[in-house]
Amino acid sequence: MAKKYNIAVIPGDGIGPEITEAAIEVLEAVCERNNIEIFTKELKAGGIAIDEFGIPLPQETIAAAKESDAVLLGAVGGPKWDNVDPEIRPERAILGLRSGLGLYANIRPAAIYEGLEAASPLKNPGKIDFIIVRELTGGIYFGKNGVYQSGEKLPDGTVKGKIAYDTESYSEGEINRILKIGFEFAMKRRKKLTLVDKANVLVSSRMWRNLARQMSFDYPEVELECLYVDNASMQLISRPSSFDVIVTSNLFGDILSDEAGQIVGSIGMLPSASIGVQGEPGLFEPIHGSAPDLTGQDRANPLAAILSAAMMMRTMFGEEEVAYSIENAVRKTLAAGFRTGDITFVGDNNNVKLVGTKEITKAVIDNL
Repeated sequence: MAKKYNIAVIPGDGIGPEITEAAIEVLEAVCERNNIEIFTKELKAGGIAIDEFGIPLPQETIAAAKESDAVLLGAVGGPKWDNVDPEIRPERAILGLRSGLGLYANIRPAAIYEGLEAASPLKNPGKIDFIIVRELTGGIYFGKNGVYQSGEKLPDGTVKGKIAYDTESYSEGEINRILKIGFEFAMKRRKKLTLVDKANVLVSSRMWRNLARQMSFDYPEVELECLYVDNASMQLISRPSSFDVIVTSNLFGDILSDEAGQIVGSIGMLPSASIGVQGEPGLFEPIHGSAPDLTGQDRANPLAAILSAAMMMRTMFGEEEVAYSIENAVRKTLAAGFRTGDITFVGDNNNVKLVGTKEITKAVIDNL
């Protein structure tokens, strides 16, 4: 009897519809070969939802997403909606989905595929293959904040004037659930976990470090490394191949995951997953934006969306064989020289073939 999965698809804006269509085509092809049935339901969110409903995330979208087994997202936003009320910007759809689905951990792999080494700004990047586990719903982004007026003076006599503040706070529960995800990923990989914090300054970071050391006794096979965030940002450049799993707070993860994206060369190659409450569907999406300048031109790179679908099959459904098949097909496609514009570089050999969205998707399917 075939296994069945219900997938909510949110194409979104810009190139979102093109890349999600590509991901579904690959997914349908690989699932057919593995006696798996997938049923997709298209939902609206982002700018397209603002145009139709006046809000970026209709309640119907949240409700349907919650009823699915997983959610595949393309991209949201674009200059068309730059001047709308901040409270209804397209990006609010992402925050709403995370909140509505209880997604508190963002998983972002960072790897250089063979043949794309020239994309990295590092001279000798070596074999880079690590993931960042970022806490998603706590920390300074969600702490108390505000602005108030002060008549007090600084030591040199300058009046303070307005004072703006943001508060970083974390509970043991919030930290432990993220650490557990990090340790579990490390157990499935090379058994090394790096905690990134600022424990020499921040009280909240000291809690992260203490709890990580306590939890490490439950995972004796995993080597725990603790780095201050400033040092970690340097080490990612000087020794990127030494990292396996990085776990960190919302703020630090936001910054370091973008650094990781630059290290491996092209954000057009990077998938991501947001997971959380057991039993609720996860959200899987490429990390790049909606790229409105490429919309409808058959020029978008769909590989990050396709790889996000592979993450979905592995993370949500335990379909390791399916996930590996997709990832291996991407590797074969790149090894055969297929390239979209964002991963074509000066100095590429004659084997490289510049192709569009549809052709590189077909090549991935042919290589399954």
